[in-house]
Amino acid sequence: MFNLPSNANACFWQNIPHELHNHRSTEDLPRHSDVVIIGAGYAGVSTAWHLLHNHHSINSITILEARGACSGATGRNGGHLRPDLYGHIPTYIDRAGPEAAAEIAEFEIAHVNAIKKLVESEEIDCDFTLTRTIDVWCNEEAAEGARKVYERMKGHGFEYMDDVVFYTGKNVEGICGVKGAVACASYTAGTIWPYKFIMHLLAKLLASGKVNLQTHTRATAVTPFADGNGSGFTVDTPRGSLHADKVIHASNAYVSSLLPQYKHSIIPCKGICCRITVPEGKPAPLLTNSYINRTKENVLSYLIPRPDGSIIVGGASALFKPHREQWYNNTDDSVLIDVAKDFYDGYMQRTFRGWEESGAGVDQIWTGVMGYSYDSNPHVGAVPENEGQFILAGLNGHGMPVIWLAAEGLARMAGEGIGFEQTGMPRLFKTTKERIERAQRGSEEEGDILGTGSFFATKQ
Repeated sequence: MFNLPSNANACFWQNIPHELHNHRSTEDLPRHSDVVIIGAGYAGVSTAWHLLHNHHSINSITILEARGACSGATGRNGGHLRPDLYGHIPTYIDRAGPEAAAEIAEFEIAHVNAIKKLVESEEIDCDFTLTRTIDVWCNEEAAEGARKVYERMKGHGFEYMDDVVFYTGKNVEGICGVKGAVACASYTAGTIWPYKFIMHLLAKLLASGKVNLQTHTRATAVTPFADGNGSGFTVDTPRGSLHADKVIHASNAYVSSLLPQYKHSIIPCKGICCRITVPEGKPAPLLTNSYINRTKENVLSYLIPRPDGSIIVGGASALFKPHREQWYNNTDDSVLIDVAKDFYDGYMQRTFRGWEESGAGVDQIWTGVMGYSYDSNPHVGAVPENEGQFILAGLNGHGMPVIWLAAEGLARMAGEGIGFEQTGMPRLFKTTKERIERAQRGSEEEGDILGTGSFFATKQ
């Protein structure tokens, strides 16, 4: 069983816990629910939202959460709603062809406007900002590789690449504001306060009267319901059991505790993130874009500016990747990653022009546990050979531009009984027996997490 510590690092997003953070809708577990969702983060809450709003045959949903609501990766990430337009796309082209690769890019791009419309229609106070995201390379060899990828993507005729601008030459530093930059690219993206976003949706769900939230209630087993006709499942917890017609696994890094066949397919991996501020009373230099910055040594960081002038930045996986015990298959988010915890001291001063005298420093730093998949694609759909169980997990630290519409498709599968292919989700997202067995047969070095350098290549 995974370790789920109660004393996690202080995370800026959750400094003021929502009133529902430790909520239990009822003192006791309900005896029965049409659907039990395991996990109260982005994946679980989004799936519940789509089930409730689009599938009227679903009258009761119970969400079980091992800790507080939205306390895992969703509540601890970088707030970066950033589609991947070219980072992993060449890999997907090589594996499955240009059409399958374009499906993923276009699916992620669709999230920017989908989340924008949702935030506006539901009047969600979550600091959503539509912006440009800037990729920066400070290493000449890496910049040349990026230019070749850009040209390759343009050569495939992907329409979405019309939104991408790629810059090289003597003016790059002035365009992106990053010292030592030799190439940069920009395209449309968003930034968001993920904890506020999800907790707002969760509050709306509970107000419907059809959703029961049970925090600090870990699901320990899911077994076929023993009533003689095999209808549904018994979901066990330390506080008792409940009966569910269908079960949706949305606990990301932790799914293999209930679905052991995914042990090699989805690996818990820790990351590091922090908030940088300037001294009180001192104005912060203005940043209006989000960033992926790569140093001359190819240390990657993802960064978003906040309306209050602070900066959220994380990553630095190149520093801790060799120290596997500190991050790989490690679920203890109460402990910082030691080899990287000091990297962001002075980060803004040494990285951005105009920040040299800002006095900016790390205000808070924390870790989070993400679920990285063996082949770098999320697992979405019906659990193979487990009728009535579904999964949305293995988001690779990149769930913000994936989960909302994937949850919509998954809700259709669970609510309408349709197949994966009818949902319109990217074909490579489908969880299959073949993908599971490939991960079981393969070595860690053959998987994307350790072997191909895709680990932390894109970040939310």
